[in-house]
Amino acid sequence: MSDFYHKFRAEVAAGGAVDEAVSPMATRNGKATGYIMIALLAYLAFKNPWTFVFVVGLLISVFLHEVGHFSTARLTGMKVTQFFMGFGPRVWSRTKGEVEYGVRALPLGAFVRIIGMNNVDEVDPADESRAYRSQTFPRRLLVITAGSLMHMVIAFILFLGVYASGGRQQNTGVSTVRGLAEISSPASAAGIAIGDTLVSIGGIAVADYNSVSAAIQSFSAGDSISVVFEHEGVRQTRDVVLAKHPTIAGRAYLGVMADDWGWKDLGVIESVGQSIADIGTTITGSVKGVVVALNPMNSIRHLTKSPEATLETRPTTVVGISDFSGTVGRSDGLKGVLTLLASINVFVGVFNMFPLLPFDGGHAAIAIYERVRSRKGQLYRADINKMVPLATLVVGLLSLLLLTGLYLDITQPLG
Repeated sequence: MSDFYHKFRAEVAAGGAVDEAVSPMATRNGKATGYIMIALLAYLAFKNPWTFVFVVGLLISVFLHEVGHFSTARLTGMKVTQFFMGFGPRVWSRTKGEVEYGVRALPLGAFVRIIGMNNVDEVDPADESRAYRSQTFPRRLLVITAGSLMHMVIAFILFLGVYASGGRQQNTGVSTVRGLAEISSPASAAGIAIGDTLVSIGGIAVADYNSVSAAIQSFSAGDSISVVFEHEGVRQTRDVVLAKHPTIAGRAYLGVMADDWGWKDLGVIESVGQSIADIGTTITGSVKGVVVALNPMNSIRHLTKSPEATLETRPTTVVGISDFSGTVGRSDGLKGVLTLLASINVFVGVFNMFPLLPFDGGHAAIAIYERVRSRKGQLYRADINKMVPLATLVVGLLSLLLLTGLYLDITQPLG
């Protein structure tokens, strides 16, 4: 237990993995796991190409996040010893100069190892001048925020590329079907298809996501209602019997996801301004989303199927978002998937700057605190040992949210 704690403390302090012994068996196991991951990605490419595109985009985003840390650390004179994609056992690694580059078996993230991240990170005295903790405040802040800044750059490039070439989603004033639930849902049974336009539900006119939801919720499960929709420009009417909602008790269920968004062409200059504006709007929404994501009560409400559980408060994971990207791809193609990927990059950038360890924001908060506490000629160094218990709680909370979100993603898919 003591060895585990010291390893955990060292990895929290270092912001990534620490040096570990590499045995032949660990290498074989790592390679076997890596082959399994490659096989799963190949299966995903065959099963759902749009989800595969989204997952590859996420992996590239993770890689570029670490490139941000790596390049700024090297630029400011810090010593980097590792650059790995993935976690867990090594699949492959190669040392070039003083840096070990490699791939680990589990594609759950990546890390760059910079020496001397804080007071308990042991550093060879000869390398102390190149340690993170020995650098000036501006340099430390640049390096630790570079990953999140890279996500904003990625989002801007994606938004701009989509807007300038394919347009931007705008309100259209009509409710278009973007996704359908399982084949046995009332909507599917009525012949409603993705791309159709909903006109009215039970005699109530609908024009957007909220009006569709309100119209369905004004009825009860078992009610027989008429649904008017347009399929390929032809208006049709179907009588359907609403089912019980599969996840929320007491609600009626049609099994359709619709909104009032459509694509509008933009010029290049307008695309630049709109990309910046959308990043700002997404940052604001992401700050609220982080608070929602870290609230364990939302997980409890969804697990117990509380009437207070809503889609906006539901915890999810990369599994759920990736599955949802398949729905987006089938509805809007590549530009829809890239727009979703841009929004996810903004959210990850904001989430990563939450001011608690083990997030980058935790290291940034420490750097700011040390700068405030330092006096002229006397640098203050925070004691990471005092922060590890709180970091342990944060890791525990993240693990709980991950397991809850994964369970909901598998049993109640978003897409």
